[in-house]
Amino acid sequence: MNGAARNTVEIEIPPRPDYVSLVRVVVAAAAELEPSLDAPRVDDLRVAVSEATTNAIQAHIRSGCTRPVQVSCRRSGRRVSVVVRDQGGGFDADALLETSPPESPVRLGRESGMGISIIRALADEFHIRSSPRGTEACLILDSP
Repeated sequence: MNGAARNTVEIEIPPRPDYVSLVRVVVAAAAELEPSLDAPRVDDLRVAVSEATTNAIQAHIRSGCTRPVQVSCRRSGRRVSVVVRDQGGGFDADALLETSPPESPVRLGRESGMGISIIRALADEFHIRSSPRGTEACLILDSP
């Protein structure tokens, strides 16, 4: 087994909301194996991964996709990267840049739609690639 494989944890879950907590526990445990992230940053990771996983599950539900959502967590030095992949049909990732900021009065009355903003606030890096075949969200946290 090479070094990258020893530092990577992958999990596939059914597209059901009750599996979000499992992903959160698995990713946090993987990040804590080599304690480069302090406890508050692991908490940030839990929240960001929960949001990304919830978005992926919702994409599957909306599109009727029953295939698993895939989550990969990799530790590399003082960095933890998580990739959440769905096969839910994709969306226009560029349109996310045009949404109102979370604190705007337009957004304050909404119960949902804040996941991407939350991930961006918590992660040191965040990238989305989306196509008609699905979406891949990659978030990275670095320890200080």
